[in-house]
Amino acid sequence: MKSVMLILGLVAVGLPQGNAVRIKPSARAIQPGELVLLTITAPDRMDGLRARAFGQDLLPTRVDDRTWHVLVGIDLDVEPGKHDVALRWTQAGKTSTQAATTALVVTAKTFRTRNLTVPETFVNPPESAQAQIAADAKLIAEAWNSTTEERYWKGPFIVPVPHEANSAFGSRSVFNGQARSPHGGADFASPTGTPIKAPNAGRIVIARDMYYTGGTVAIDHGVGLVSLVAHLSKIDVKEGAMVQAGEIVGEVGATGRVTGPHLHWAVKARGARVDPLSLLAVLGNKSGS
Repeated sequence: MKSVMLILGLVAVGLPQGNAVRIKPSARAIQPGELVLLTITAPDRMDGLRARAFGQDLLPTRVDDRTWHVLVGIDLDVEPGKHDVALRWTQAGKTSTQAATTALVVTAKTFRTRNLTVPETFVNPPESAQAQIAADAKLIAEAWNSTTEERYWKGPFIVPVPHEANSAFGSRSVFNGQARSPHGGADFASPTGTPIKAPNAGRIVIARDMYYTGGTVAIDHGVGLVSLVAHLSKIDVKEGAMVQAGEIVGEVGATGRVTGPHLHWAVKARGARVDPLSLLAVLGNKSGS
């Protein structure tokens, strides 16, 4: 079994001379909360590619006989430093398994902290809500941990609403002196009733009202990539249905634990929290049209 090592940055880096396989990264940055697309290319057919990073088995997709894509999410809690991405495959004309260990060099990123004073019931839900909160958390966790190997999404990802993001992904909130989990998505200041488009094709795995997120729709895009839109005033899709990019899934609202109407869009890649704007930078429409 052959083994090789390289360090990835923001530009294409090939393996040392004499190694046939090439690994090219594409990313907005190599930092916590970012999505990285690896393109693995060999001179001959590659079969059965497997990849693992940050303790997760990733879900590669074949582009053609010689090329594969692997999406790597860098979670918000990943520490700066070198982190291995392990690859294994078989190659035409070879009987042994081939392997490459690639290191992502993650650099530090500072996220802002905001201190807010809100009604106590906003911070500590009543006991009567605990059963629903637990059930919601279980359902969302199952959606985030998708192991769907098929790639449902096609073409570039799109923004669900025609408004700019107004809240920083990864920001830390302190409510009445109590620290809360970092903001795991991007917020868009869209008015109530604004139609929400599916960012890309996929299967609806959640379409219901939840305690914290109100009207909630989650879309499994395949290969471990999942979108969730929250605080909807209206839901227009059913769980289990397939949707296409741009299909209307609901309308913006102010449901759940929010102070005003907006769209919350969150994305995870094999369980890693990534900025939806990073997803758009890597897999969105590069032409801007």
